[in-house]
Amino acid sequence: MAGSGIPTVDLSPFFSSNGDQGDKKKKLAMDAIYQSCLEHGFFRIGNHGVPLDLMNRALQLSKTFFEYPDEEKLKFSPVSAAPLPAGYNRQPQNSPDKNEYLLLFPPNSGFNIYPQNPPEFREVLEEIFSHLTRTGMLVESILNECLGLPPNFLKEYNQDRSWDFMAALRYFPATEVESNGISEHEDGNLITFVFQDEVGGLEVLKNGEWIPVTPVEDTIVVNLGDVIQVLSNKKFKSATHRVVRREERSRFSYAYFYNLQGDKWVEPLSQFTKEIGEPPKYRGFQYKEYQQLRMRNMTHPPSRPEDVINITHYEIST
Repeated sequence: MAGSGIPTVDLSPFFSSNGDQGDKKKKLAMDAIYQSCLEHGFFRIGNHGVPLDLMNRALQLSKTFFEYPDEEKLKFSPVSAAPLPAGYNRQPQNSPDKNEYLLLFPPNSGFNIYPQNPPEFREVLEEIFSHLTRTGMLVESILNECLGLPPNFLKEYNQDRSWDFMAALRYFPATEVESNGISEHEDGNLITFVFQDEVGGLEVLKNGEWIPVTPVEDTIVVNLGDVIQVLSNKKFKSATHRVVRREERSRFSYAYFYNLQGDKWVEPLSQFTKEIGEPPKYRGFQYKEYQQLRMRNMTHPPSRPEDVINITHYEIST
């Protein structure tokens, strides 16, 4: 879109086969995705298969829920013995990030704590989750082709969907002295999908400059995570991004994290290392180990920003 530098890619050619014309449109879409992944790992998708009215309904219901009194929302907080922190939560008072969120895992996981009100919220959340799962599988297959990997390589590597999760988020209005919503970071997963209301605030770092990702109706923002960066040996970039809050208005959004099963081993693939004579830029690791380190950043925030664990923890010095 004009002024944002973030391309919007039409995915409709991937839902139908229209001969040579369809193939040309697919190639145009893949070229745009490929270039974005090389540069900064961010792009928008349109005609993605998620119904616009469902996205709008999800945003409206989350707004209704987050405007309930705290005592009502806290009824749906994670139980202490739960293996995963599903349910309602908000950032600690001393956190630089200023938001509250409702965290959900796959609908059949047995972990989720659903609000009782608004009454239709659960049904909409589960429907959005299912649609975004399918979107994740489609974009993963497109990335597989963009990277020149064998057919279905990423699908077979990452066929367990039990670690995917989604968050409905509310960012509080900025104050006169601070406006941080979520600090600058990269995501630790494979691919993240975000749709947001008209308030905006999402920004991506491109060539050392923060670029606003302007809300565009009926589009979903896609950003690559650390796993894709490691597998491709830094060919494709894990997107650096943040959320800046606006004064006087809350921002509502959803983020879906297309993930990897925890026992999976992550390391640069041979297609991007020994097969082309390139040394690996990362040492291998078990995915859940990295996630535990990232979780510790949140539960025990380091006093110095440079001590925050991210994917550079596994970088090989040259």
